[in-house]
Amino acid sequence: MPSLHPQIEEVLRVMAAAKLRPIEAMTPAEAREQMEATARARKAEPLPVARVEERTMPGPAGPTRLRLYWPNASTSGGPVPAIVYYHGGGHVIGSLDTHDFVARNLCAGAEALVASVDYRMGPEHKFPAAVDDSFAALEWVHRNAAGLGADSFRLGVHGDSAGANLAAVVALMARDAGGPPLRLQSLVYPVADYTMSTPSYQKFATGCGILTREAMVWFQQHYLRSPADAQDWRASPIRAASLAGVAPAIVITAECDVLHDEGQGYAGALRRAGVAVEYREYPGMIHAFFGMVPAVDDAMNAQRAVWAAFKRAFA
Repeated sequence: MPSLHPQIEEVLRVMAAAKLRPIEAMTPAEAREQMEATARARKAEPLPVARVEERTMPGPAGPTRLRLYWPNASTSGGPVPAIVYYHGGGHVIGSLDTHDFVARNLCAGAEALVASVDYRMGPEHKFPAAVDDSFAALEWVHRNAAGLGADSFRLGVHGDSAGANLAAVVALMARDAGGPPLRLQSLVYPVADYTMSTPSYQKFATGCGILTREAMVWFQQHYLRSPADAQDWRASPIRAASLAGVAPAIVITAECDVLHDEGQGYAGALRRAGVAVEYREYPGMIHAFFGMVPAVDDAMNAQRAVWAAFKRAFA
């Protein structure tokens, strides 16, 4: 059994002292409020950005909120690249606010416009509502790039957990639709297979933070219409008929995470399909470590790896 990093062990002690309730023991409303409260308690200062603006776009089922972040003036003075960002939270919890810190850092670190998407979530809006909103947001950013001061030919997608699931699915949809053109898909511990059938679900079922095996069952039941949806590539991108021709990827996994094996598996499947992949596994880390700044050094290390991948892709 891999051992947890000492900084993660300390994070888990703090979480235990805070008496966070297990996700699977709560209603969606309670789980959302706990995640919001946890985000509000964060002490980290994000990197500075030039400005932040709330927008709405026409979505498949009505207006969809976006939060746009502009980087400080680019050295070239021309249009900046754009990244469409999908927050994590099992397609049930999480919001523009819970992931505001990561979005700001991504904007400043990658020197790109970031559009964070308030996609519809379960159980109120079951699969594939989140998928439809996510692709519509990418199309909107591409279509409106010039007015946003962005370059429509330097686009990327980024997400963590459920958000990485959406980023991966959107990359497949963009390939199938012949656009928008993507330079990079950035997938941080993605949900790649909602059948929940990999060995890491047993190995890290409990004791590695708030994302337990039972929590994933809870998310699956609230997001999918039925277990049969787990076979649909729009829910489980690793089950797509082919991954050939999708955007290059950076895939990040945490060693001690129920999602570890499917993230590693998705990186391998992309590579076998001829897609350029940068794969990084962080030893001793748990799910959600990416946002654990400043308590966990590898949180910022992983964020920097993503920024660098986007800068290379956009160069």
